[in-house]
Amino acid sequence: MRCDACWMIEKTPHTKFQKMGNVVAIVGRPNVGKSTLYNRLVGSRDAITDDFSGVTRDRKYGFCEWNGKRFTVVDTGGFVHGSSDVFETAIRSQVRIALEEAAAVLFMVDAQTGITDLDEEIAKGLRRGKKPVYLVVNKVDNNKSLLEANEFWGLGFDNTFFIASISGSGTGDLLDAVVEHIENEEPLETALPKFSIVGRPNVGKSSLVNALLGEERNIVTPIAGTTRDPIHTTYNKFGKEFILIDTAGIRKKTKVEEDLEFYSVMRAIRAVEESDVCLMVLDAESGLESQDLNILRLAQKRHKGIVILVNKWDLITKETNTARDYEAAIKNKLAPFNDVPILFISVHDKQRIFQAIEKAIEVYENRSRRIKTAELNEFVTEVIERTPPPSVKGRFPKFKYVTQLPTPYPSFAFFVNNPNWVRDSYVQFLENQIREHYEFCGSPMEVYMRSKT
Repeated sequence: MRCDACWMIEKTPHTKFQKMGNVVAIVGRPNVGKSTLYNRLVGSRDAITDDFSGVTRDRKYGFCEWNGKRFTVVDTGGFVHGSSDVFETAIRSQVRIALEEAAAVLFMVDAQTGITDLDEEIAKGLRRGKKPVYLVVNKVDNNKSLLEANEFWGLGFDNTFFIASISGSGTGDLLDAVVEHIENEEPLETALPKFSIVGRPNVGKSSLVNALLGEERNIVTPIAGTTRDPIHTTYNKFGKEFILIDTAGIRKKTKVEEDLEFYSVMRAIRAVEESDVCLMVLDAESGLESQDLNILRLAQKRHKGIVILVNKWDLITKETNTARDYEAAIKNKLAPFNDVPILFISVHDKQRIFQAIEKAIEVYENRSRRIKTAELNEFVTEVIERTPPPSVKGRFPKFKYVTQLPTPYPSFAFFVNNPNWVRDSYVQFLENQIREHYEFCGSPMEVYMRSKT
């Protein structure tokens, strides 16, 4: 029987964890430039852009930093597969969800086509909400289009901005206004490590939590996406104490037809944001899929510790799939950042599930490790003398010293006579040497080259 004195498991009050990441949602009818604006804000080309309506079927999530404030940007896409009325029903739904979940809403329209009936319908819904709405009039790239775009003041939004998302014109003024409603959030009111359980639906996340806690805390069904909200639990057992976060199942968005699933995805992203280490649960039979990679890249960009758990390993025929071959295949997909611990578990048989906690604590400690400057410079000097940097156009970089920066994750600044003379391959080499020597397994790292002046 379970001893209450040994199994101290307490459900953390939900209100304590209500404050999560800031979300800015981009809404609007298809083909007004939402994906182009998204790509510019997050500094990538993750979203597919084309001249055809409804190209964006997936909702894209990325991070933007402006004036020292960071927030999540959501490109809501053109429509949801399965809607009876492809455009109007889906967009109405997106507006409703954005108003509830986002800190601010960017309502995009097209200056070249003018105000449409669908624009007016969206505007009507947005005006009913209490969230700040910024009317973004896109494709304003000359004085003539600016003059014609003044008709959009008729939609009734005081915060109206005229931009050209493809060139970036006007986006600076827009961001200046948006970040006024973004607050830099304080960490959760706990010094305990925070471990989030992430992954696609129906891979066994909630079953893993229940097995660790020793009780049926979460509902477990064979229906994908049962968990809707992140569940926070304080784990205090066998001398280990931390916050365990069971996130909602993140399903590939092309398969989502429920509005509720969109809520789950957004909240799961915030759970990744607030955690220290992400335990990524995979299904051994399906392996590492593209959506899993998206989640891992998200955690990596946010410098979260990562542990990969391959669940349902008991269902794999060992004669055809060895753990060594399976691990090599996963790390090949993860490259270049593949210094990640991989455990093969079976929640059903309770195989190696507590090793997962041990490994998460180890990664947490790796992520928090601090190295004395003198010790670090002694080691790096030996590395550089043993393997000098290659020349760039006949010029050799000269390293002065290196120091660890005061960030929550491992980051190092190398001071050199000219940072432009240091090849990217050598930067990666230095990172790998530090990572291997000081045991930073599972923790993303940043290495910066700075001028000695």
